[in-house]
Amino acid sequence: MNATPPRRGIYTAQGLLAVLFWSTSIAFSRTLTERLGPLTAAAAIHLLAGSLSMLGYVRDPDALRRALRLPKRYLLGAGALFVAYMLALYLAVGLSRDRAQAVEVGVVNYLWPGMTLLFAVPVLKRRARWTLLPGTALAFGGAVVAIAQTGPPTWTGFLERLLENPLPYALALAAATAWGCYSTCCRRWMGSREEHALPLFLLAAGLVLLGLRARYAETSDWSGSTGWILAYMSVLPTLAAYACWDRAMRKGDLVLVASASHATPLLSTLLSCALLGVKLTAGLWVACAMVIAGALVCRFSIGGEPVAPLDPSGSARATAMRNSPAKRAPSTPLR
Repeated sequence: MNATPPRRGIYTAQGLLAVLFWSTSIAFSRTLTERLGPLTAAAAIHLLAGSLSMLGYVRDPDALRRALRLPKRYLLGAGALFVAYMLALYLAVGLSRDRAQAVEVGVVNYLWPGMTLLFAVPVLKRRARWTLLPGTALAFGGAVVAIAQTGPPTWTGFLERLLENPLPYALALAAATAWGCYSTCCRRWMGSREEHALPLFLLAAGLVLLGLRARYAETSDWSGSTGWILAYMSVLPTLAAYACWDRAMRKGDLVLVASASHATPLLSTLLSCALLGVKLTAGLWVACAMVIAGALVCRFSIGGEPVAPLDPSGSARATAMRNSPAKRAPSTPLR
């Protein structure tokens, strides 16, 4: 049953709120990794988020049994991609030499919508128009501009900036690739099934990161403000935003919310620069515009059933890939 107009507006607002929460992830995750270390911060976020989400299984034990009966290729394959994404993203943010590079890494991470659409062609057998390749090139060009934005956007400037500290950029690209693969593989393996294993994936990511933290010691500075940031990252961008997004996709204005989500790279960059005290340069404006435009071109280059709306977060967040509005199947959590 369709929601009444007032309720529909509330669900639409929840979707827009989810986009806002996701847009703060890079800034707050950078702040947290500065204080705790990248592995400690990521482990704490996902252990807390995973533990909270597991409470749903305590209230409904049958839900846990249904989740454990999901296809093994989904549980193991998608779970591994989920953990790989989280590890790569938080290491990329945490190992950035300064906050300015963390913002640039965030832009590179937003290549994942284009990567998702690229994977949709071989994995989901979607028909692609010739504009898919130019759209992908445009999005990657935006990442190049983001990296070289401290000087003229030349190939030499890009290489110089890249070689100063290449690991965070490589990890951000690996994260975008992992999430694109995760998104399409989840759709291939799960279709429109209501069940998912996001709580298990969150907890698994936390445990893997905790194991790495035990192996590679980090210096952590715990304080009251650190605890508040950890609570914010665990509860809002990692849990509440998913619930808000799911309701918006099922009962709100899907077109409005999905369209607004494409502005997330720009909104994330604006908020990251403001919260981290990084100067917003002309190069970052251009880079964000290119990444957004490239994603839009790619999206309209794929034929058949829509491959998105996609999760616009860039940190540990989920998206909704759905069937036609008549079916309205709940979303598979994607990132």
